[in-house]
Amino acid sequence: MNFDPMKIPWSLLGLVIVFTIGMFIRGIVPKITARAGMRIGIRFYQPWIDLIKHFSIQTSITHGVMFYLGPVFRLTGGVSMILFMPLIYGSWYFSNFAFAGDMVLFLYMMFFGTLGMALGAGESGHPYSAIGVSRGLAQVTVAEIPLVLALLSVAAQHNTLSITEIVAAQQGGISHWTMVTNPVATMAGMLALLGSMMNSPFNVVLAPQEIPVGPPTEYHGTFLGIMNTNRSIFPVAKVVFFMNIFFGGATNWGILILKSFIIYMWPVFVGLVFPRFRVDQSIRWFLKVPMLLGILAVALI
Repeated sequence: MNFDPMKIPWSLLGLVIVFTIGMFIRGIVPKITARAGMRIGIRFYQPWIDLIKHFSIQTSITHGVMFYLGPVFRLTGGVSMILFMPLIYGSWYFSNFAFAGDMVLFLYMMFFGTLGMALGAGESGHPYSAIGVSRGLAQVTVAEIPLVLALLSVAAQHNTLSITEIVAAQQGGISHWTMVTNPVATMAGMLALLGSMMNSPFNVVLAPQEIPVGPPTEYHGTFLGIMNTNRSIFPVAKVVFFMNIFFGGATNWGILILKSFIIYMWPVFVGLVFPRFRVDQSIRWFLKVPMLLGILAVALI
């Protein structure tokens, strides 16, 4: 990797843009899901109000250093995913610090944030924290199996682990997208995305209406603000990654926003249709069709 310090301000600008996109998506999507349930829903700018409120509150409660490093590790994972991934293909300004083999780093940082939160929850002292940790790590691990298989298939197809080179190979129209040239890997990856985004039926970690605890309850003040900041960066980073790998990338911000929103809505739509799985059902599901599609994708290449 050739580090160019001149890219630092542009990479930070790209990070701010991604964060802004994520904040607006977090305000619009609950409105859409509420309308689907014949409700009014929140104001689209509510995430901004919540974020300001969280960062304006201080706390004197302590649970140990690792408990408060959890949100920091989580945010570090999301920020790193953005900084080491090209956002706009063909743009020097928003190519960030992409390098050969950055796909491997992206997968590592995707798991880094989850592991950090698991370590933080483990120091909370709450009797149910072990349940959340075991659920989260089990589902994330099993969901990454079909994703890794799909990415291995795409890497073998294009003979590279560079996200930029994979995007370059997809230029020239929809017929060159991985979605068309390797549909089996795309299907495996998009099914794996359902577990990665943790919408219903795979929201087994927080388990609404079942376990009234977890990070949104145990963390507070600035630390909750850090978590909510990452909630606007981490999901968008993942959908931009999927856009780059399977759907031709983006050559301008308009295309990036459009494609990212469509990919983001895929788990949201599934969550509106299907009720939540139990933990054992979720794990078995990923070990069936998604994993078989991933194995088939590798075998075909």
